Formats: sequence, structure tokens, C-alpha cells
Amino acid sequence: MINSLHTFHIPVMGTGFSIDTPIRVAPFGISSVISLVDDLLLEKIRKYYTSKYGLSYVKIPKDEKDGRAKMITAYLDTVHEIVCKKMEEIRKQPFFRNNDKSKYFELLPEESFLRKKYGILLKMKAGNERDALEKDLTSKMQAGSIDVNIMVTIDRTNFDKNGNPLGDEFCDAKAGLRGYANSCLQSSVVFSAGLNRRLFSYMTRFKDFYMDKMGRIKKRIILKVSDFHSAIVQGKFLAKKGLEVYEFRIESGLNCGGHAFASNGILLPVLLEEFKEKRKSLMAEFQPLIQKYYKTMGWKYPESELNSSPLITVQGGIGTHGEVRRLTENFDIDKTGWASPFLLVPEVTCVDNSTRELLRQAQEDDLYMSDVSPLGIPFNNVRKTGSEIWTRKRAAEGRPGSPCLKKILVANTEFTEKPICLASREYQRLKIKEIDKMVISNDEKARIGKKVVEKTCICHHLGNGALIAMGIAEEKNSPQSICPGPNIEWFNKFYTLEKMIDHIYGRGPSLVSIKRPHMFAKEIVMYVDYFEKMVTNSSLTSGAIKSLLEFKNNLEAGLDFCFEISHKPPYQGENLSSISTCVKRERAHLQSICSGFEKRLN
Repeated sequence: MINSLHTFHIPVMGTGFSIDTPIRVAPFGISSVISLVDDLLLEKIRKYYTSKYGLSYVKIPKDEKDGRAKMITAYLDTVHEIVCKKMEEIRKQPFFRNNDKSKYFELLPEESFLRKKYGILLKMKAGNERDALEKDLTSKMQAGSIDVNIMVTIDRTNFDKNGNPLGDEFCDAKAGLRGYANSCLQSSVVFSAGLNRRLFSYMTRFKDFYMDKMGRIKKRIILKVSDFHSAIVQGKFLAKKGLEVYEFRIESGLNCGGHAFASNGILLPVLLEEFKEKRKSLMAEFQPLIQKYYKTMGWKYPESELNSSPLITVQGGIGTHGEVRRLTENFDIDKTGWASPFLLVPEVTCVDNSTRELLRQAQEDDLYMSDVSPLGIPFNNVRKTGSEIWTRKRAAEGRPGSPCLKKILVANTEFTEKPICLASREYQRLKIKEIDKMVISNDEKARIGKKVVEKTCICHHLGNGALIAMGIAEEKNSPQSICPGPNIEWFNKFYTLEKMIDHIYGRGPSLVSIKRPHMFAKEIVMYVDYFEKMVTNSSLTSGAIKSLLEFKNNLEAGLDFCFEISHKPPYQGENLSSISTCVKRERAHLQSICSGFEKRLN
């Protein structure tokens, strides 16, 4: 099920929002990504879908040996079974009817060979020739890829029933990988948030990550990267083990949903230009290492794949077809990823009604980069979620923190020998007691304490929206968190799948206002604001000063490059002029920040 028909994919969204997206869109040839973080959530959703489709269900207890991996395998196999079933039903439908079969072909991009053949079919008269083309088109229909995401930094140690730590093989990341590897899927695994050497080495145990004699890889590797150096380092590490990267998925460091991993001031256009200039060197670096491994293992590397190279895709803040053309035609990007706008497409994402309405109404001031994540990583957020209301209410009542039932993000050992979560009731009570004993002003205590109690249980809250939407949980007992990118501001209605895809492909009226700033302009604003926070919070040690100056220099180079881009002819629907206006304004803002920074040094 490796999809190659559409020129976009739907990235992972939280733990629950894209949890069943493949069931919804894969039968129409669209690829999407499921998060493997929360196996307990996957198990609840599996129970729901097996009941809905009349499939067998045997519960996997959370304390069963290798339970996490088994839950993941069972869920992915269930999704695969349902997608295959729905795909077969669509294939059996007749042409020349208003049904899902016509929808499948009409959603395809104009340049798709299947779409072109479908256009020919519609003009043909009934007869043997048309019957033959109908049969050919039907045989070429394929489902979208059911991809999965593993955030490699979330790799907690798990324990047995008696509280004894299980072996390294049962840590979250490896168990998640094993669950995927043991599934029947033919798709891709997306590794995000860095390099996990132990996890990447563990992949060598599963033959599905290697080529067969025909050059096919059943389970492909996608790396989400923040810069070219990271791509080289991770790609070479994998290549030495014979593992090749199918795709490098570049994401804007800040102009995205979920956790934000800021670059060192390097703006997305600069990063894309580097990939464009150096992409040929990727396989030159990797291929000899991969072939050497195959030779060592006594395997034959297919000659047909000697000249293959990884796809380069990009996601984060894309909002118009004109921007898609900028990315694909100026930077040679193979495909784009669209996430947050699909949160307003009920056919595609699993979001409760209250939260979806909150997103529909969200304005610029409602969307912000928060510190609510227990991981200590900036987290894109929207104000007035059920999660925010619930968390603040508990703090106001003197009961801060959340019951830590899933323990997915346990990492802190400040007060305990066994790691606990920063959002947990246990940690926050202990931390507040410590703050109360500090010899500082009450205002300072309040300031520090506020940062402690704002940490939110995203383990539960990011999945609650899906449970509410499916009727598994009640909204009053299930605070909902959501993590859209700032791009959602410009999408203010609920859309059909057809409307959103027509928007992506530039067919028909745009869904966003012409006033919407270019994605590059929005990223500039976010990075300058981020730099201002860095300066404000900096200790101004020699090392910190060096980092700030490097960030500033990278940012200034990015502003220069974006200004060059702004003077190129715009594509239709691309607000290119907003970039030059933004560069001038933010350059002045940056200079002001640096002036204040220099005064602090003197």
C-alpha cells in the first residue's frame, strides 16, 4: 500500500486526531499517519471499530507480556483489514454513478495518469473498449499508505506487575517499532524528534525494512528532519546497517502543529535551498554503505535500485496552492504535507464537536506557543480548550496536577527515585511545597508556581477528543487538548474532503483570504518572536551569548534570502508581497531586540 497517486499526505496529528484517518481516507488513495505513542488509546479505538465492522475482538490487557507491542500490532492489522474491505467495496461500484468510485478518481490531481485515463473514460461511448478501460482503471486503484509515527525521544522504561523494570527491548520506542514491524502493513514508519541509536539498530532484526529480490521494501523509513546535517547523520547511521531512507520529511521548526522543535535560527526556505543543492549527495553518501551491508549479509542488492534516491517532502504552515507550487517548482519538493486544515474536515479527523468549533472560531490571538507540555518542549496550542479550563480549575481549587495513569511522559527524578511526570499530581504537590519554603518574594513564588501548575496531562487530554467523538467517553469527564498550527487561523469553516483537496490542488475558489500572509512570512514572525524570548530568558553566559549570536546571524541570512524570494513572480493565489513587507518590519524588530541585548551586555 505505498501510495504514489496524490501529491500530498496528511501528517500525524496528536495522539487521537489522526488515529483513524487511514480508515477514512486511505480508500480514496490518500496517505496519512497514525501516532503509536498511546497504545491504550489504540486498544480502545480497536474495540470500537471491530464492533462497528463486525470483526472479532479479544482484549489485550495492559499488563500482558509485551502488551504494548501486541496492542499496536492488533490495531494496525484491524485498520488494514477495514481499509481493504472498504477498498474492495469501492472497486465493485460502477462507473458513471455519483458514488465513492467516482469520488476516488475525481479527487486525484489533474496530472495523475489515472485521472487522465478517467477523463478519457467519461467521454467514451458504451462498448467493449470502454469496458476494457473500466476494468483497467479498477485494477489500478490502490489505497493510501497507512503510515505510523514514532517520536523517538518518548522511550520510557516499562515495569512488570511487581514494579520491576523490564528489559531495554520493552521500552516504549522499541515496543512501538516491534508492534509496527509485526503488523501486516506495507507502509512507512515516520521517525520524529531526533536520533535514537538503540532504536535504529533494533530495526535490523526485522527483514521487512530491507529490500526483497525485486527491490521492494515492505516497511519503509521516513525521517522527519530539521536540517540537512541531521539528514546526513541519521541517514548514514541507518545506511551502515543496510537501512535506506525512503523519504526525508522536512518540517518548519515553529510554523507547525504539536511540539515545536525550533532550528538554530535557520528559516525553512534556507533549509529547502540546501536540500535542493545537495540532495544528489545523499545517495552518494548512503549507497556504498548500504551495498556494503548487503554484501556482508550475503544478500544481492537489486541493480534496478542503484540510482534510487529518497523523496524530499515538506510540511508546516502550507496554506495555498500557490505556496505548494513555490515549494515544488522552486525547491524541487516531491510532496507536501497538510495537517491542521484537516482538523476542520469532519470526514478526515477524529475531533469532538466542541473542540472543532473552537478551532473554527480561532483567531490569531487564540493560537499560541505554550509551555504546557511535560516534555519541556514548546507546544502549539489554542486558548479555552477543555484541558486548559480543567487544569486551571484544579490549580485554583488547590488540587494541581493530573492523575498519572498512563505514565507515558514520566521522566523527572527530582523528588523520586522512580521517574514521574511534570504534569502529575505527585510532582506538582512536591514542587509547590519546595517553592513555599524558598526565601523569595511572594510574587516570585507565584510566578514560579504558575509555571509548575500549567503543565497539562497531554497523554490523556490529546486522546480524549477522539473518545468523545466516538461516544466512548463523556465530554464532562474528559478534558480535551488540541495542538493546531497557527495556519488554522485562516480556515474558518467546516469543509468536505472534496473542498479541501480542491483547495490543495488549486481547483476552484481558495478557502482562505488573499490577505493571509505567506507561509514564509508567518515563519519569520514566529522566529523573531522566539528569538526575543530567548534573549529575555538568557543567562547571558559566554556560551549562551555565542548561541544567541549564531541564531541571530542565521536569522538575518534567512531574512535576506526571503527578501530575494519576495521579488520573484508570484504563483496564482500566493501572497508573495507579504514576505517583503514582513522582512522589513521584522528586520527592524530584530535590530531592536539586539540593541536591548547589547545594552544588557554593557
